[in-house]
Amino acid sequence: MTHYNSRPRYTAPIQQRLRALWRDRRMGGAIATALAALLGLTISHTMPHGPATATQALIVMATSLIAGSAAGLIVRSRWAVPITAIAYMIAIEIGRFSVIGPTVDALRLNEPFGILALILGRGFHGLVGILPMMLGVYWGIAIADRLTATTQPIKLSKWAIGATIGLVMLAILIALPASTPPILAANGKPLSGSIASLEKVRLGGQEQWIMLRGHSIDNPVLLYLSGGPGQSDLPYSRVLFDDLSRNFVVVSWDQRGTGKSYAALDPTSTLTLDQAIADTIELTQYLRERFGEKKIYLLGESWGSTLGVLAVQRQPELYYAWIGSGQMVSQRETDRRIYQDLLTLAVQEKDTTLATKMRSYGEPPYADSPYANAFVMGQYDRLSPPYTPPQSYIQRGNAANLGPWGIFGSEYNFVEKVNVLRGLIDMFSVMYPQLQTIDFRHTVKQLEVPVYLLDGAAELKARRDLALEWFEQLKAPHKQWFSFKNAAHSVAFEQFEAVSRMMVETILPKTYPAR
Repeated sequence: MTHYNSRPRYTAPIQQRLRALWRDRRMGGAIATALAALLGLTISHTMPHGPATATQALIVMATSLIAGSAAGLIVRSRWAVPITAIAYMIAIEIGRFSVIGPTVDALRLNEPFGILALILGRGFHGLVGILPMMLGVYWGIAIADRLTATTQPIKLSKWAIGATIGLVMLAILIALPASTPPILAANGKPLSGSIASLEKVRLGGQEQWIMLRGHSIDNPVLLYLSGGPGQSDLPYSRVLFDDLSRNFVVVSWDQRGTGKSYAALDPTSTLTLDQAIADTIELTQYLRERFGEKKIYLLGESWGSTLGVLAVQRQPELYYAWIGSGQMVSQRETDRRIYQDLLTLAVQEKDTTLATKMRSYGEPPYADSPYANAFVMGQYDRLSPPYTPPQSYIQRGNAANLGPWGIFGSEYNFVEKVNVLRGLIDMFSVMYPQLQTIDFRHTVKQLEVPVYLLDGAAELKARRDLALEWFEQLKAPHKQWFSFKNAAHSVAFEQFEAVSRMMVETILPKTYPAR
């Protein structure tokens, strides 16, 4: 009777080479280290802030799994786990040594904001990079064991089997696409002639995302600029601008480096204020051409109100009107006044901890801007007058169940949910220092379009006083100040019903040409 070896003949040379490496553990360890380091350097070069899209995350998972499997096969020891993980992490840090942003900068574990930056940056990268590599090592060892036996199947520990299932589930979760719900007619079907889509556009040579929602594509276009810098508002604008979308095509934009556009953060050297203005104008031109409109409406919130005024000042012929919500006038002067207000509050309330913390940061502009601003923003409620937002705002927000910063919104895939917070941290750190010379009281004394400002009576005094001062001296074809008792900084959201009525009953009749 003839016996057949179940192992193919072509595996013999491979086994011989592997046995040589198994005998020389130093050589095997050196090769495994080199593989992991090479992968880390490649990823740090192509993805400076780590995987920022679903595709990038899946590529990192796959390549890390392969590199780990190769290391396990070569070393045939669990020592390959720390060897590859450490080599990979060191190579990543070396490769992005000059990259800017809290999620990749030196660790700041003494700051809550620093811990969040660690989780979002290195923590997320570890989830999709280091864990698959560690799992791959166990697969490599199992394959090596199989190669030394004639008929033994590949065996994995229960931990490795469970981790493999978990990795597959994570990959599926990452691959799930984002979407925005359709606008429905009374019969529950998508409304004919409406638009509800997430789309990628190229602005300033970078791919960025917009969300378009409107009951009719024939309505005028309203471009919304979110705050921050670095904030993504797609789910909020979908929910709270639903009334506006009945009379406008509402376009919400994830600016470069934020939310769905986080991958466009790099290179940060080209992420400038001037480029942000140029991107706004380029997007405006795109929307005009796409919807056949001579002009569009521009609405900005907080940082978006700074960006919007600068865009209108540069090319007023593109806009029917400017609508500012939580209007910013001078970032530096606002921060300086808030700083003084918090020191005064600390004295009044005998809060030595607050006083010591503020003095440690020093007077704005903060050198330690992301961490200082994160702390200061946490104190805003102590400075704001008490108020109660409209019940409709609370109910609609609760019903949508968007979660913190809107990360539960369907407009984000798994990686983009992480990017919502990464963008708020990293994009802010790049753009905030560039806003320090802006003061509209001196640089924007006239706008050549109608101006409408939305004022919240519970707004911080440091913001509100400057907005009122600028508005009073501003020259414009028409200007109007709308004040709301039960609102603070985010007036367009908090007073969404009143703002929608204002747009339809006051602004449209005065600014939009009859067709």
